[in-house]
Amino acid sequence: MLSLSLREVLHLIKTEQISARDLLKKCIERATSVRELNAYITETHELAWSQVGLAPGKSELAGIPIAVKDNFCTRNIPTTCGSKMLDNYVPPYNATVVDRLLTSGAVLMGKTNMDEYAMGCGSIDSRYGPVRNPWKYKFQSSARSSVIIQSKEGPTSGGDWYIAGGSSGGSAVAVATGTCFGALGSDTGGSTRNPASYCGIVGLKPTYGSLSRYGLIPLVNSLDVPGILTKTVDDAALLLRIIAGRDVNDSTTVSESLHLTDLDDQPSVKGLHIGIPKEYNAPGLCGETRRAWEDVANALETAGACVSLVSLPHTQYSINTYSILCACEVASNMARYDGIEFGHRAEGNNMSTESLYAQSRHEGFNEVVRGRIFAGNYFLLRKNYRRYFQQALKVRRLISDDFTKVYGDGVDVLLTPTTLSVALPYSKFSMADNRTRTAEQDYFTQPINMA
Repeated sequence: MLSLSLREVLHLIKTEQISARDLLKKCIERATSVRELNAYITETHELAWSQVGLAPGKSELAGIPIAVKDNFCTRNIPTTCGSKMLDNYVPPYNATVVDRLLTSGAVLMGKTNMDEYAMGCGSIDSRYGPVRNPWKYKFQSSARSSVIIQSKEGPTSGGDWYIAGGSSGGSAVAVATGTCFGALGSDTGGSTRNPASYCGIVGLKPTYGSLSRYGLIPLVNSLDVPGILTKTVDDAALLLRIIAGRDVNDSTTVSESLHLTDLDDQPSVKGLHIGIPKEYNAPGLCGETRRAWEDVANALETAGACVSLVSLPHTQYSINTYSILCACEVASNMARYDGIEFGHRAEGNNMSTESLYAQSRHEGFNEVVRGRIFAGNYFLLRKNYRRYFQQALKVRRLISDDFTKVYGDGVDVLLTPTTLSVALPYSKFSMADNRTRTAEQDYFTQPINMA
């Protein structure tokens, strides 16, 4: 049952072949058995039981279990962003996309683990510990061996394990292990697509403005997009249809109607023009990823698509541009956490106001977050503003123009890798710092966010 797609189990529920309560019971049992993977920060199983009893059988999601990344606000449920700074934060409202899922009959399994404040690409920088990829993972308990996902190669000897990707690694693992049938992530520079790729599921970054960001705790306002993680493309399309659309609480959502199409049972690619950006054949691209890229391109061409090389000439500048703009907005967004009005407050009776600010932020944020705040404030200094921030905005426009030109020339779809490499063992991934790994793993995903 747990290996079925969202649409498949939805059909079984609506035709009364299974009950939503039986499905929820199976998901909770699975979630309990794979806790070693650390996919969830907060489990909401009791809430899920109460929700499944209220979900109408004919509603769009009819009691389907879902999970939500822990940077989306959820009413009366802790929302931590994986950080000590928000350890005790319990929002009084739901994010719009969460509300739309619950209104459609979904039940909430829990809040998923993530890199602190979504700053990372491995889901190893959470206050609550790293998320572990289920592929070839060796569970400590033999009772859990039945839920190990087998792969053809790649040992995890010596207690090592593969990274889940990030920053939405918890959501990806929750879906991949069958604890839920869909999950929300966020995507600033690839944080939904990266872990989906590493965990063998589907990750969708919708177009900026098609989904409301209301209730998504911001990292980079001009780049953040709620993401969708599912087992199949069809499932992602179903959830997109439910949560997309105008929101009066978010002025960046598009005002015109969205025209979302249904997928055919046997979709045809005949006549589709698919572009292969030549700049994406980048140094460091591993052989396995390159072969998969080539195999998919050949398969599409055999199926009748027109596949051709295209150029996105400013790709080489995109990761540095992204890093500068990201740091600048992080510095601005993180300023609200001062220990007085919002977030963790350091203990001490004799501290000055400035000392309280500094100590609270030092204790509340990890090194990664503090590093980006420092970098952003440096780029925004009066003497550096034009040299870094304004220049990055100009390059961002050139990157956007690259995509506009390619699509204007008749290309329908771009086919690219998601990451430079397959999922790395934790021991190897952690040998480099967060900044280095992000520059590597976001190389292919962040340009479209800036476009």
